[in-house]
Amino acid sequence: MIDSLITLFKRDLTALKKEINLYNNEENLWNVEGDVSNCAGNLCLHIVGNLNHFVGSQLGNTGYVRKRDLEFSLKNVPVDELNKQVDDTIAMIESSLVKLNQEDLQQSYPLEVFGYAMTNEYFLLHLGMHLAYHLGQVNYHRRLLDNT
Repeated sequence: MIDSLITLFKRDLTALKKEINLYNNEENLWNVEGDVSNCAGNLCLHIVGNLNHFVGSQLGNTGYVRKRDLEFSLKNVPVDELNKQVDDTIAMIESSLVKLNQEDLQQSYPLEVFGYAMTNEYFLLHLGMHLAYHLGQVNYHRRLLDNT
């Protein structure tokens, strides 16, 4: 299960990098229009912050301190910096999850994020789905607002 989680997180984070790099115009990463309220750049920062907080800090003891408001308020972060943050997150996922074993997955996650207890396995599956959801939004954002 741990190998599968690492593989899936790495797959989708690599896909996130691909999406970010497919923009024809880097400025479009930060555009919003109509009912689109989150741009791809901020979604990328949010994914990185989310995983570094919930996996890195809580399970990998990385010491990461999340600044969630900046995930949505920072603008015009260069694409090279976004790529570096995603690469660093991939490395963190691997180094944090490789330390876990099957028994660890059945332990309670250290935070009650949704107001109830859950296992590490359950929450890691949730985080993978959260990543996939936002990855889809980035893909749609690119196709919708980067049509130059």
